[in-house]
Amino acid sequence: MKVFLTGGSGSIGRQIVARLVARGDEPVILSRRADAVRRIRDMRGIEVVQGDPAVPGAWEMALDGCDAVINLAGQNLFAERWNPEVKNKIRDSRVLSTHNVATAIRRAKNPPRVLVQASATGIYGPRTDDVELTEESPSGTDFLAVVCREWEDAASGLDSVGVRVPIIRTGVVLANGEGALGAMTPIFKYLPGGAAPVGSGGKLSPARGMQWFSWIHLNDIVGIYLMALDHTSATGPINGTSPNPVRFTEFARALTRVATFLPFIPFGPPDAVLKLILGEVAEVVATGSKVMPKKATQLGYKFEYPLVGDALKAIFSPPKAPAPKPAPKPLHAGHH
Repeated sequence: MKVFLTGGSGSIGRQIVARLVARGDEPVILSRRADAVRRIRDMRGIEVVQGDPAVPGAWEMALDGCDAVINLAGQNLFAERWNPEVKNKIRDSRVLSTHNVATAIRRAKNPPRVLVQASATGIYGPRTDDVELTEESPSGTDFLAVVCREWEDAASGLDSVGVRVPIIRTGVVLANGEGALGAMTPIFKYLPGGAAPVGSGGKLSPARGMQWFSWIHLNDIVGIYLMALDHTSATGPINGTSPNPVRFTEFARALTRVATFLPFIPFGPPDAVLKLILGEVAEVVATGSKVMPKKATQLGYKFEYPLVGDALKAIFSPPKAPAPKPAPKPLHAGHH
């Protein structure tokens, strides 16, 4: 299968590319920094096309004739402190890219049969209740929920031209040194009192971390993308989260156990302090919702890491080398 990818050099994209190559598929990566991507060791021998999916261009010809598209394009939420300009970048990098990819699919002489489209659990908005959210739950009204809605809408209507569109609503991806863990691990490891929960404490009262944290291990989000690619009945929204979301305080406790030598502190900085440090993106960490992978489970996906403790252990404790075999006992010569 020839698979066209946007965002193929990000943490999820790189793993998807590696898995596609391992199983004999042929990835084609679209990148604004094609030369830099070609120099990455794992990308050697892979076709890389120069172009920005947020801008229509000659890259559209490379999509024509591919069997499938995986659209992961989107500015990293944690890359810069949010201001109106950065928020526009977060929106446009997702919505314009998806609109252009959908347009290229419609124009193709040999269009792909499937577009696996990225989205996020941010579509449900922050929730203070314990309601289990599934793919049928309503969307929220905050900035990220609106962006996610527009992002998904930009891919709508392709089913009318015979293209299947599964939409992966990704939770907080746990990967070593990247994304949310990349931001949190140094705080937990090195700041005095860092090994503490954040969020849901109100503006000035200490944080207790009681908000829900809908997480997923990197291997499993990649597995869900590949299942959506292959499974002909995978269509529409699919939550990319573990079947066992936890409250943030439980996540913080598990992270403290595997990544630091600090004692766990049950109270963290008030939300106002967090906002001072991180800016508006603090909302992403300090609020949450309880999202369940109902559709992925129905489609038969088997989670490699259903429990947060096991997921973090796998990330922070590399597999141990096999124990050396005992040396054979010397044969004693008889006494003379």
